[in-house]
Amino acid sequence: MFLNPPNKLNRGVVFEKKNKVSVKEIQYPSFEGIKLDGGLVKQLQHGAIIKPIATNICGSDMHMWRGRTDAKPGLVFGHEVTGEVVEVGSQVENIKVGDMVSVPFNIGCGRCKNCMEMKFSLCLSNNAMMPGAAYGYADMGGWPGGQAEYMMTPYADWNLLKFPDKQIAMSKMMDLCLLSDILPTGYHAAKLAMCTSGSTCYVAGAGPVGLCCAASCFLLGASEVIVGDFIPARLEQAKRMGCHTLDLNKVKDINTAVNDVIGDKYVDCAMECAGYETSGEHGMKKTAPHERPDALNDCMKVAGPLGGIGVVGLFIPGDPAAKDPNHFPLQYGECFNKGVTISGGQAPIKAYNRLLARNILSDRFEVAKYLNPCIIGLDEAPAAYESFNTGVDRKFIIDPHNILRQQFPQYSSAATPFAK
Repeated sequence: MFLNPPNKLNRGVVFEKKNKVSVKEIQYPSFEGIKLDGGLVKQLQHGAIIKPIATNICGSDMHMWRGRTDAKPGLVFGHEVTGEVVEVGSQVENIKVGDMVSVPFNIGCGRCKNCMEMKFSLCLSNNAMMPGAAYGYADMGGWPGGQAEYMMTPYADWNLLKFPDKQIAMSKMMDLCLLSDILPTGYHAAKLAMCTSGSTCYVAGAGPVGLCCAASCFLLGASEVIVGDFIPARLEQAKRMGCHTLDLNKVKDINTAVNDVIGDKYVDCAMECAGYETSGEHGMKKTAPHERPDALNDCMKVAGPLGGIGVVGLFIPGDPAAKDPNHFPLQYGECFNKGVTISGGQAPIKAYNRLLARNILSDRFEVAKYLNPCIIGLDEAPAAYESFNTGVDRKFIIDPHNILRQQFPQYSSAATPFAK
């Protein structure tokens, strides 16, 4: 059964080589089965075929685009997907054709030990190489991504978050499309850092995840939120949200800078939302070595005694571009002496997306307007990757079927062009 039956053609954003993706014809999803990395073969009668309405470009995708992972040519990118269900497998009971759904980026089976313990981000069933699976990402199982006209999601009843009213969901899609990854990820960072009523917070990184984290800190009751970054345009977005900001190009000592803002050189909570490329060749800072994780080290310095650090910026086992691919020099003594708790890892999206959706749908929470969203067509994706690589203050949202641009023309690339 199909909603607006497709002609079985499909196109997607395909990784070619370092600094290059192309839009190509790719296989249309099938319930007959799929061969994944490590020789894992999955039958997918428990799955659903999704027609993406919004499929976002993530900062994590940029690591692969820059050649900083072992992503293989031919990988279809995309793990931030919101869309319509156009077909369901014979084993699917609760998800129906026509449902509007958010697709969590981490893929769970709902049956393994970790999923049973609500550790969805480390599912044991969907990646033959290691715990945890995701769409369109290196080493995450080989699942085709969703920067495409159609995609497959397995275990649909378990993974998909259904919005109760399609019309209302479309009216709030700019915020709801953040539920697949960056909003729950930013919220996860705040929770890991133990943010609560009255907390003082430092967020390292003013990209989309960092801004979602800052908004989450306010949602959780933080009294002061400081955001640090090297890109002034991104810091302006944080100011609009009500945050204090630190232009790290001008900061000589992070503790002194924090003290100048809140009268204390330490904060209760620090959130790392930038990842292992914070000193790499992108954005406004191009001279430092590849392998210095400055953002995390800054968090270690400013986190106060018995405070918390939440790490959601991406770190990988080995960085192909680093002088020492397996070494990230961290100043851990800063934390040990203060008794700071460090927690991190991929956000278990299902743990947060339903509750965050309620806040959005009840008009209690908005964040997309601070991210400078730019809705683009599928064929504009390669140029958007190049633009994102410059550190531009945009959140690129791919609209493969020209549905979102009709709903929100003010955010269309035609209305707000980007550097190509």
